[in-house]
Amino acid sequence: PVEPEFKYVGNMHGNEVLGRELLLQLSEFLCEEYRRGNERIIRLIHDTRIHIMPSMNPDGYEVAAKQGPDSNGYLTGRNNANGVDLNRNFPDLNTLMYYSREISGPNHHIPLPDNWKSQVEPETLAVIQWISSYNFVLSANLHGGAVVANYPYDKSQDQRFRSHRRTVNTPTPDDKLFQKLAKTYSYAHSWMHRGWNCGDYFADGITNGASWYSLSKGMQDFNYLYTNCFEITLELSCNKFPPEEDLERQWMANREALVAFIEEVHQGIKGMVSDENNNGIAGAVISVQGISHDITSGDMGDYFRLLLPGTYTVTASAEGYKPLTVTTTVGPAAPSLVHFQLKQEVVRKSAERKASGTRMNNKALQKKVVPRATRWGTQR
Repeated sequence: PVEPEFKYVGNMHGNEVLGRELLLQLSEFLCEEYRRGNERIIRLIHDTRIHIMPSMNPDGYEVAAKQGPDSNGYLTGRNNANGVDLNRNFPDLNTLMYYSREISGPNHHIPLPDNWKSQVEPETLAVIQWISSYNFVLSANLHGGAVVANYPYDKSQDQRFRSHRRTVNTPTPDDKLFQKLAKTYSYAHSWMHRGWNCGDYFADGITNGASWYSLSKGMQDFNYLYTNCFEITLELSCNKFPPEEDLERQWMANREALVAFIEEVHQGIKGMVSDENNNGIAGAVISVQGISHDITSGDMGDYFRLLLPGTYTVTASAEGYKPLTVTTTVGPAAPSLVHFQLKQEVVRKSAERKASGTRMNNKALQKKVVPRATRWGTQR
């Protein structure tokens, strides 16, 4: 079970079609290279569960495709059939996180608002169900219209708009890691790392999202704040709908980067969280000292925590168990294997008598704390 889940999502904006074509080609490439005996690809497929969604917005793509690359408008087909921009349609957890930060609350696994289903499009709902059904670790969302690897946060606390071009760098607690992930793609890409592309300059071919322009209700930040998944956004071409004759050149420019980025899922620490009988504990919280962003174990008790090389103090905790803290060193290559076996907390009788004698109101009695699992059936 200690096999990480990885995903690529393309064509979220229907008229940004290069990502769609690249992911279709990547799927074929991985299968062909596996059959040819390519050791790198065989190892990658055996050690990774790779999910590929070539088109999140097929209706928008159909509108853009009818126009074709020659007469396609800059926004034609961008939105879904209901005219909604899907990358402005996810629940706004950033605002909840910024408020939570002011009161020293968590900035991870933030619960969804009660009415969230009525506020999202069918495509957004399907993706939220999907990413809630798997314990995804790493992801990239493929776009077009620029050439840069964009990492969270996309939304600044002090909201700015793209037209103002005001710089508001808004880092996550994992900022250095996100920069490394973005550079992995930009430097494996044929020209993204050079910085000058499409009339814009981005040092090393990467940017913090809010430092470029602030974006609310985006999928990238949603992944980081609601799930265990670390997602970046890849802007891959100046031309949103490149002509067919340019596809081979674009494939060769992105092929190595697409494979290298998947390999980045294999870093940091991973392992199992279990009880004294070796039963996996789902929803256990994995905390890293000095990084205020936790992740949780999956249904089988397996966990994956992306980290840069270094020495870390890591704690595993779960309701009803004593927390366990270890110190571990992460190298530059394969992830370190760190298992946690938690012991159940022993409730003393005196404490039980004291608790039973304490008067509680009805609301307190009804409250039940349930760890966030990774299966859709447990979601609100």
